[in-house]
Amino acid sequence: MNATMKRFKPLAGLAVLGLALAAGPVAAEDIVVSNYGVSANGMPYAVAQEKGFFKEEGANVTGILTSAGGGTTLRNMLAGNAPYAEVNPNAVIAAVQQGADIKIVADTVLTVAEFVWAVKPDSSIKSVKDLKGKKFGYTNPRSTSQALATLVLQSGGLKAEDVELVKTGGFGEGVAALDIGLVDIAPIPEPLWSKFKDKYRPIARASELLPPIANVLGVAAGASAAGKDEFIKAVIRARRKAVAYMASNPEESSAIIAKVYNLEPDVALAAVKNLVGSRTNGVEYWGAGQIHMDGLNRAVEVQKMVGAISGDVDISKMVDTRYLPDDLKALK
Repeated sequence: MNATMKRFKPLAGLAVLGLALAAGPVAAEDIVVSNYGVSANGMPYAVAQEKGFFKEEGANVTGILTSAGGGTTLRNMLAGNAPYAEVNPNAVIAAVQQGADIKIVADTVLTVAEFVWAVKPDSSIKSVKDLKGKKFGYTNPRSTSQALATLVLQSGGLKAEDVELVKTGGFGEGVAALDIGLVDIAPIPEPLWSKFKDKYRPIARASELLPPIANVLGVAAGASAAGKDEFIKAVIRARRKAVAYMASNPEESSAIIAKVYNLEPDVALAAVKNLVGSRTNGVEYWGAGQIHMDGLNRAVEVQKMVGAISGDVDISKMVDTRYLPDDLKALK
């Protein structure tokens, strides 16, 4: 197994698989979810697995594979012959531009509402306009956090050249850099924000400053998806069911997520409630799967800003709605 890949395989799931195999042949598949167990995007899959929604919908999900970064996640998907993955848009577009047979089959995280940019409580920075000449942390070159940093600065009438952009290598590392003064401001996404919100002061919130931007997408890949239409459809339905369950049962959902994500229960609950209740121009954070073209096109433009995507991109040609429930097939 790739060293960057983690596998989440509940023993109960293996027991059910063993019984099913004894009764007859069963299509058992892994799925791949970028940053599962770390970032908020993957939380509905934890709920779907624990509540048995995958099985209810007819998807025998034997494990959830994960890795850091969309490109690595897609390579893991292709190498492991997994029929479904959840990754960020720039990874999908870059792979398609390089000739990969990958289709966007669900729009799963519709906004970047998990992002908060914060400073130390005693900082002289009171608003985005005060960032001129300051050290602005971001994770890595051509990352979403770099692109969003540019948008945050623009909201205050500033340009990227007006600050010193400092690469921290990760969100946790960014918090550490903020602590020791290597940066003056850092992005702190959920669930890190719910963990550290009493320690730092927010300067900008994506849900208040930025429009809906496609954040994470469900994808299927050519040969890996062949003959597995019903499995992919069932995964999308189960995830949709989990998103609805999280909204109506945040306490139980957060308890499940706390175990998978190794979070304190109160941190998990705060993150779930924050994101379930989030609306960016009326658009929710965790979507049911329906494709929002405005958000996808914004994601393309945002990634072009930092050079993560180049050339002409017609993202509509990468969309395949056949796996979505009938009521979600229309593009928004």
